[in-house]
Amino acid sequence: MEALSGQLEKVTYYNEISGFTVARLMTKDGGVPVTVVGPLMNPRPGEVLHLEGEWQQHAAYGRQFRVSSFKIGYPTTEKSIRSYLGSGHIKGIGPEMATRIVARFGRRTLAVIEADIQRLQEVKGIGTKRMAQIREAWSQHRDLREIMLFLQVHELPTGHAARILQTYGDKAVAVLRGNPYRLADDIQGIGFKTADRMARQLDFDPTAPARVEAGVLHLLGADAEKGHVYCPRPELEKEVTELLGVDNALASAAIDRLAKKKRLVLDSRAAPPTASVYQASLHHNEVSVARHLLRLQHDQGGLSPLDADQALAWVQPHLGLELAAQQKKAVAASLDANVLVITGGPGTGKTTIIKAILALQNRRQARIHLTAPTGRAAKRMAETTGSRATTIHRLLEFSFQKGGFQRNPDRPLVTDLVIVDEASMIDIRLMDHLLGALPSSARLILVGDIDQLPSVGPGNVLRDIIACGCFPVATLTEIYRQARSSAIIVNAHRVNAGDMPGLKNDSADNDFFFITREDPEQALETVVHLVAERIPKGFGLDPVRDIQVLSPMHRGLVGASNLNRVLQARLNPSDQELVRGAYTLRLNDKVMQVRNNYDKEVYNGDIGFVVRIDLAAATVGILFEGREVAYDTSELDEIVLAYAVSVHKSQGSEFPAVVVPVLTQHYVLLQRNLLYTAITRGRRLVVIVGTSKALALAVKNASPRRRYTALERRLRRPEVNDAAG
Repeated sequence: MEALSGQLEKVTYYNEISGFTVARLMTKDGGVPVTVVGPLMNPRPGEVLHLEGEWQQHAAYGRQFRVSSFKIGYPTTEKSIRSYLGSGHIKGIGPEMATRIVARFGRRTLAVIEADIQRLQEVKGIGTKRMAQIREAWSQHRDLREIMLFLQVHELPTGHAARILQTYGDKAVAVLRGNPYRLADDIQGIGFKTADRMARQLDFDPTAPARVEAGVLHLLGADAEKGHVYCPRPELEKEVTELLGVDNALASAAIDRLAKKKRLVLDSRAAPPTASVYQASLHHNEVSVARHLLRLQHDQGGLSPLDADQALAWVQPHLGLELAAQQKKAVAASLDANVLVITGGPGTGKTTIIKAILALQNRRQARIHLTAPTGRAAKRMAETTGSRATTIHRLLEFSFQKGGFQRNPDRPLVTDLVIVDEASMIDIRLMDHLLGALPSSARLILVGDIDQLPSVGPGNVLRDIIACGCFPVATLTEIYRQARSSAIIVNAHRVNAGDMPGLKNDSADNDFFFITREDPEQALETVVHLVAERIPKGFGLDPVRDIQVLSPMHRGLVGASNLNRVLQARLNPSDQELVRGAYTLRLNDKVMQVRNNYDKEVYNGDIGFVVRIDLAAATVGILFEGREVAYDTSELDEIVLAYAVSVHKSQGSEFPAVVVPVLTQHYVLLQRNLLYTAITRGRRLVVIVGTSKALALAVKNASPRRRYTALERRLRRPEVNDAAG
């Protein structure tokens, strides 16, 4: 082991979970900066590091010092103190203010802050308000270092220290020692596996009830992320024993205890012959959705039926068009059905049907609400229908301050008809909230494409409603004349039917292209070239705002994660940046929200652009649909780069152009509905880059993974909803 000391000059890379860091250190002798790599603790420019490790020669990056252990010291020179205070980790102090403070107090600056922080008001620009902000930030900074030291001593990941401090305050260490599994419940971003690593380091009993119960809840949560609403009990018990290394009796006992605590529901009637294990909230959601749908179906109030022949005779000349046979049936069904599903692919006339329904119901002054799961889908619905449309969250008046959806069974919507577009995206939770806010007199029309990917969240709601046979369904299959000229639409329907798309690129007005690339590195280069140069030049599209790369998966050379790094470097080489976890966030970056944030009114899948990075305030401003939303730097784990996104995350959105890498490396996720969904996201242009073999694998794979959901049975057998088994 060798020792190395110096001042941290720049952090090139930092992983918040593992602590792995690549940084530049200026040694005490003032020579050439050296590269240090290894686990560090929330490294900040300006800190003094005392390292132990060994020198290594990296094949690509040259001589590096690999860190085995370290100690952190406060900076001592005026230059290093300015760098330390101005790096953005103390709210209220940016680079300019750090310069002023150090100019006033010199090398005694940190001692003054620690012992007599009130003296900072001697510096111009620090008044009462900023003083309070700096005092609070310094106190949190000191507490954070103490927690991080505890985590470091026990070889635990230090990246979650800020959230641990925010949640537990000065009791944080006591919580960690007493029951580290509370972290998985209480702190977003810390899962069971992280908590379990902490527990092992703290010598927690591996057979302790708290550990087994946490494992059960973790597995059910993981199942929900895969789309399942419940898990069969034998399967869950097997998963628990395999994950935790405990016997089946302990797993079974933990499930029973959690059921007694009402955190789980055991339902033997939902999906016999075995008992189904639900998270309590998901069981409530599924039962509630079934009851609400049946309630709406059987109500006799509300809008009176209209004569279909008379209605069609009026609406067609009113709109200036002749409806096809399938469209006429759909419009006629809407005139007397309390719950109706309209499903079909692109170009089959769903929007035309909605326009006809709106014209007929507006004629008699019905109260109508149009809605969709995402902001982009609602905006497109408004543009295509010419009527106002909102997100479901906005329709139901979600308020973080008031504690949830303000439109609910106690205060339902004042409406006669609700039309929901992109209904395949709605999971069981959101559908429960929507249906609960509908009065029994209201009619509901669900419009969607059943062949697209199911919702990101748990459930397969639209498919279950169609499959149960309890409600009228208008299925549209005919591609109308205007759409037949689009190779995008034609090929989408070919894929959906199990046929290979047309791969000839010989038409000047073609909007669908296939570029063969066998090698992943060549495919990556081609995708970047298409986005950065070829498509913008050939079609006059903005490479960031108009072109979206859709990848079947996150990992790999042509996965979304690596594509984002490469495309960011090519499209946005801005020097205004903030290093956050495993990636660098830059001014003007294209980003996506990956969790619902009800407080900010920004939801999973929303795309925005970074318009402000304020190191002094430790905040980032992101523009979503014309509205700037402020994020504290500790909240940025909700944000990812979005030059490339997964196909799942693109649901409900359309883009002028999409580029889709499809290679055999993606075989695990190559499914027909995934390819179909990707193709239907493109409005003017779709380019697929990859191999015909991978494309064929996707087209042939028409067996999407089964989701455990009992909604279909609950709709067919209402008695199943009466009580848990």
